[in-house]
Amino acid sequence: MGDNLQTVSDGPHIDNARSTRDQILDEALRCFAERGYEGTSLNDIAAGVGIRRPSLLHHFPSKEALYGDVFERLMSEWLQRLEIAIATPAQGWDKAELVLRAGLDLFADTPDYVRIMRREALDGGVHLGIDMSGVLRPLFDAAAEYLDAQMNAGIFQRHDSRQLLITGYGAILSYFSDAPFIDGLLDDDAMKKENVDRHSDHIISFFKSALLK
Repeated sequence: MGDNLQTVSDGPHIDNARSTRDQILDEALRCFAERGYEGTSLNDIAAGVGIRRPSLLHHFPSKEALYGDVFERLMSEWLQRLEIAIATPAQGWDKAELVLRAGLDLFADTPDYVRIMRREALDGGVHLGIDMSGVLRPLFDAAAEYLDAQMNAGIFQRHDSRQLLITGYGAILSYFSDAPFIDGLLDDDAMKKENVDRHSDHIISFFKSALLK
């Protein structure tokens, strides 16, 4: 049985280079990020891919299942990039910069990830049926322990590590989630590559100044 079942002949063109499942996940991410969980229907997602609802249900049995898989892919990509950064032999500020850039690069590549994360955080994880803060807590604790160890060793300046991480969370994510608002502040497209690069470099410089003696 083919993977592109019941395609809509007058709908959007299906990119056969990617599986139907991947295309559904891509479109679901875009719709959920733009309209939220409640504002998105399976019919919207199917139409965006160029297939009918039964074909979508062949891959995902429900909107809840699809939403969960979108988040699973998000977390998988984020963790993969973090693991690569953490596994490097770099120490001190060099490792901290690698971790910061791993997040900045992922969100620059896929800003919809940030928007859907912010929506879910505001909703308290109700649509996922999980505690998002609980899922991310081990990463948060590990990062705080690393910062504390570097501070205790005299490499980083003394700060409240947890508050520093929360500051970083807001500084990094808000630029991407609030890009339409920031467009007006900059009188330019916030997501234009040179503007994203400028913001990323500023974040790196800010934390380097805060941490290094």
